[in-house]
Amino acid sequence: MAATLRELRLTAIADFPEVRAGDDLAALIARAVRAGGVHPRDGDVFVVAQKIVSKAEDRYVDLGQVVPSTRAIELAKVTGKDARLVEVVLGESARVVRAVHDVLIVEHRLGFVMANAGVDQSNVGPHGADRVLRLPVDPDASAARLQNALEQHFGVRLAVVINDSFGRPWRLGTVGVALGAAGLPSLVDLRGTSDRYGRTLRATVVALADELAAAASLLMGQADEGWPVILVQGLAWSQASRSARDLVRPADEDLFR
Repeated sequence: MAATLRELRLTAIADFPEVRAGDDLAALIARAVRAGGVHPRDGDVFVVAQKIVSKAEDRYVDLGQVVPSTRAIELAKVTGKDARLVEVVLGESARVVRAVHDVLIVEHRLGFVMANAGVDQSNVGPHGADRVLRLPVDPDASAARLQNALEQHFGVRLAVVINDSFGRPWRLGTVGVALGAAGLPSLVDLRGTSDRYGRTLRATVVALADELAAAASLLMGQADEGWPVILVQGLAWSQASRSARDLVRPADEDLFR
């Protein structure tokens, strides 16, 4: 018997406008989706770039208004970074993990271990603009608000993943990961199920939201592409919704800190 066809479709939403502080992001997404002739269906997933979420939520900081602390000045000397930028990073961080030339790895206040606490200057504004953009205050809450609003716009059951690009400690290059999620299980626990040969799986937990984030990043791009919203169609799941916060490994389970 022939195997059943399995297909996952990812569509980049075209002609997305520049997002400004205070914009109704769900309305912008709905307008662009309809203008592109795309029709969301029940169970579809919107993957949305963190940057446009942060812009809409006005997570900007004007570096001209930042006075660096003694600690920020010390770390700036070590890393070669702007002390004002380092001060903003420290304000978003629980602790500094590693600081060397050109590298500042921190534990973000939300538990993410990442470079510069996600504070970014790329694609924030015109070249030379003296401001930076922070992550959303609560990415899971941002995803939930978007999910609820988009469901009202389209009248179908939807899920939302907010993604960003992370480096990895043991591999080169960046990949998309989920910072926030709503409406789907960020983790799919397969422990207790069987493989094709009847062996019981004992350790397999799939980071579903991260895999969606990474797939969508291939279409979004990392530079000047301007495709911050991806619609994913054809995915199915049976487990209950879990937030992206569940993807962060608890400190007492971390063998590498």
